[in-house]
Amino acid sequence: MELLDQQSWLWGMSLIMLTMVIHTTAVVILTFVMVGIRMRLETLGPDLWSLIAILIGVVGVTGLLLALLHGMECGIWAVAYLWLGALDSPLDALLFSVDSMSTRGASGLTLLRPWRMMGALEAVDGMLLFGVTTAYIFAVMQVNWSMLTARYRRRWQGRMAKIKKPA
Repeated sequence: MELLDQQSWLWGMSLIMLTMVIHTTAVVILTFVMVGIRMRLETLGPDLWSLIAILIGVVGVTGLLLALLHGMECGIWAVAYLWLGALDSPLDALLFSVDSMSTRGASGLTLLRPWRMMGALEAVDGMLLFGVTTAYIFAVMQVNWSMLTARYRRRWQGRMAKIKKPA
């Protein structure tokens, strides 16, 4: 039962809770920013091609910000590994953390025996965090898709009205 060491579980679960709170907070803040962008776009009413370019940029920047957030969360785990003495190099701790968080697991690094369960718990945390990120990006795209299709529909209806006008 060495693997189920209580300290490893306690630290792992605490870090999962901390990173989920950080991640959720960041996503909520990002959502308020996105709502503001959406309201400005609806007010300004850019043409279809400008709207497409803006929305591609919005999704791209959102993805980058979320990737940076994941990196910061990996950094939190890496600092914990160093502080606990589970790994002895900052670079190794960060590599192990990114590897565990992404569930890639191919770095070849291992935690000291009393802390090994934390690596598995970080993988669980990664799946949860990446799931939240994926759901959020999907929601952003879905909301923006409705605005894009409405703009396209108006453009199409305008063209059809011109075609139907008698000469």
